[in-house]
Formats: sequence, structure tokens, C-alpha cells
Amino acid sequence: MNPQEPAIQPQGRLRKRRSDGEKSRAAILDEATRLATIEGIGGLSIGRLAEAVGMSKSGLYAHFRSKEELQLAIVDTASELFADQVVAPSEHANSALARLEILADRYLHYIEIDNFPGGCFFASVLAEVDMHPGAVRDRLVAFLGDWLGRLEAGVHDAQAEGSIRADEDAAQLAFEIEAALFLANAQYVVTHTRAPLDRARTSIERRLAAATAK
Repeated sequence: MNPQEPAIQPQGRLRKRRSDGEKSRAAILDEATRLATIEGIGGLSIGRLAEAVGMSKSGLYAHFRSKEELQLAIVDTASELFADQVVAPSEHANSALARLEILADRYLHYIEIDNFPGGCFFASVLAEVDMHPGAVRDRLVAFLGDWLGRLEAGVHDAQAEGSIRADEDAAQLAFEIEAALFLANAQYVVTHTRAPLDRARTSIERRLAAATAK
């Protein structure tokens, strides 16, 4: 759960305008991240987004000077949500192995609560932009690298604490965890049932159990 931010009391007209502007920008980006998983981040036009949020094109351009600026802000918004819902809950785990388990479980929860109608934002949008070089693709690829790196680092940490065998290939194990999560997302988007999420949990539990030091 996200902690509620304290209410900010406006002090003067300038402070009020900034608060309203931030709320409008947040509302735009919330809708934009959802639409991007359905219509594509490249196919999402300023006009379509303006219509969806009940704003004029000129009003939307007041927040984003170009389509690329909007796209980058969409990626950043999705990244913040992912960090809050998936990464943050793992940070206070009592062991490296528990941290890995929490990361996988929270990713599946992030899918199951339907943050985005098209499933995982990053799985959806990366598939769209993988052959389109540019700043948006670079930022998405960086996110993927960070996520895989986090899983691999978790395996290394678990090996250092003695809970995963030293002879396990950390990069391979991270890949297999991600593969289960990726397939669960793809199947959940199609079936909208818990079955692929439960299968992914079982698959990851079995793989980690097989890697656990005896």
C-alpha cells in the first residue's frame, strides 16, 4: 500500500496553481500508462489522450511539449509504480533468499491487481519498441537491465549468505525466474485467471528449492 501523502495547504495563488498543475499532470500520466498497454506507447496520440482525460490538446501541451517528452514521462510513471509495488516490499526481507521470493511474489501481485489493462507495462511496451531506437527504448531497456540485475544480485547475495548453492549460475537462475514471470503475465492477459500466476509461483518455488544449499 502506498502511504498517503499529507495534504498540502496552498499558500498563495502561485502555490495553488502548482498544486493543480501537478494533479492534472498526474491524472494525465495515470491514464496514459493504462492506454499505452492497450494502444501502444507509439500509437498513443496527444489527441486520443486529451479526449480520454477530458482536456483540450492545448491544455495537454501545457504539460508536455512533445510526444517524446510525454512518452518518457509515461515510462517514469510506470517505473515509480513498479518500484513502489514490487521492489520496495522486498527491501526489508530478513534474508537474501526471502528477498528473491518477495520480488517474484510481488511481481505476480502487481499483475493480478490489474494496474494496467494490458498486463505488465514493461512487457507490453518493450515488445512494441524493441526495434525502434531512441530515448524511449533506451529507458525501457535500462529498466529491464536493472530488473534482471536485481534478480541476479539477489541470487549472488543468497549464495553469499549460504542459502543458495555456490555452483548455481546466478544469471541463469535469474533468467529462469524472469521467464516464469514473463509467461505468467502473457497468459494472464489472455485468460485473466489466476492459473498462470499460481503456476509461476509453483515453478519459481521449485526452482529455488532445487537451488537451495543442502
